[in-house]
Amino acid sequence: MFTGLVEETGEIVRVEEGPFLRVRIAAKEALADLKVGDSVAVDGACLTAVAVDGEGFEVELARETLARTAPTWRVGHRPNLERALRVGDRLGGHFVTGHVDGVAELLAIEEAPGARNYFFRPPKGYARYLAEKGSVALNGVSLTVAGLKGEAFFVTLIPHTLRVTNLGRLRPGDGVNLEVDLIARYLERLLKGG
Repeated sequence: MFTGLVEETGEIVRVEEGPFLRVRIAAKEALADLKVGDSVAVDGACLTAVAVDGEGFEVELARETLARTAPTWRVGHRPNLERALRVGDRLGGHFVTGHVDGVAELLAIEEAPGARNYFFRPPKGYARYLAEKGSVALNGVSLTVAGLKGEAFFVTLIPHTLRVTNLGRLRPGDGVNLEVDLIARYLERLLKGG
């Protein structure tokens, strides 16, 4: 479980193909007390640290993870990083599981007073989970849905968020890892009598 409050952006420094994609990520803040077997959110995907040293850590990605996440698993990409929530920690964002639903496409960026509006198209079938003023995680960042436009939605990003996450590097056409609000998913299932 995570909060969607990014601790830092790391850097992918090595990618090895195999039965699993093995990715090495250089990091600083996220290494504090990180050990092998711990969960870490990498651009919002909950992954297991399989190797940790003083300069970074390594994760392995299954084909299912690769199929549901943005194609950014390459050397030089700077993923958002967050260590798992500990009991007793403050919950400043919202409950983020790290189970990415799919890739949302950035459609446009519009300047707003003191901020920027980012317009996204969610994967097919996921617009129903998005509500104005509801929570959404994009590349692991806890955000508030500022508004809806048909099947699209937008979030308003302040300068701090643009500076401390990788969202400020996005350009129209880029994909981001989307996780809809956990409560919305369970509420739908309960209402359907499942």
